[in-house]
Parts: sequence; C-alpha cells; structure tokens
Amino acid sequence: QVQLVESGGGLVQAGGSLRLACAASGAIFSVNTMGWYRQAPGKQRELVATITRGGSTNYADSVKGRFTISRDNAKGTVYLQMNSLKPEDTAVYVCNAVWGGFRGSWGQGTQVTVSS
Repeated sequence: QVQLVESGGGLVQAGGSLRLACAASGAIFSVNTMGWYRQAPGKQRELVATITRGGSTNYADSVKGRFTISRDNAKGTVYLQMNSLKPEDTAVYVCNAVWGGFRGSWGQGTQVTVSS
C-alpha cells in the first residue's frame, strides 16, 4: 500500500506563488508516476501535472510555463511549484501515485485559493 499526504496549500493573491508537497509512505519503492490533479467547485477533477520515476513530465496547457513538478525518489515526495497564480487556479489540489504497476492512491487534498 501507498499512502499520500499533501501540504502547502493556502491563500495567495493573484500573481503570487505557492509550493505544494506530497509525501508518500509505505511501498514507495514501487511508485512510478506521481502527479497533481485539481478540482474546483462544480467542476470535474482535472490533471495538472505528472512526473515519472525517471523524471519525464507532463503538464496541462493551462499551467505550462507557470507550474513546475519535481520529485525526490529517495523521499517518495513530489512537489508542485506554482508561480503567477490566477484566480482560476483556485481548487482543491490532490496528489496521485501509481504504484505496483497499476494500482493508484490519492491523497486527501489541499486547498489553494487565489484572490483577485
């Protein structure tokens, strides 16, 4: 099993920055892709960014050039640096990990609120 705990959310003004972290515990040696998703009120959950164990990244078009995903495999932690935040980035950000080849785990989520 792999458990995920997010941290780093909060309230920030438009144009500001936040850094999210997601720490995995348990069978972290089996974790391959980790990523961040977000869900705004009344909207479906959407992909923000993913990163493989080897460091290959993928970003949603809406965050390219503003957000950076990174990870520390030894610590089983993935980070999301968010710059130039916009009010439309307001959402609950949820961490995801794919492990054991095909299994997935989700964190509880952390709230990010961007004021205009």
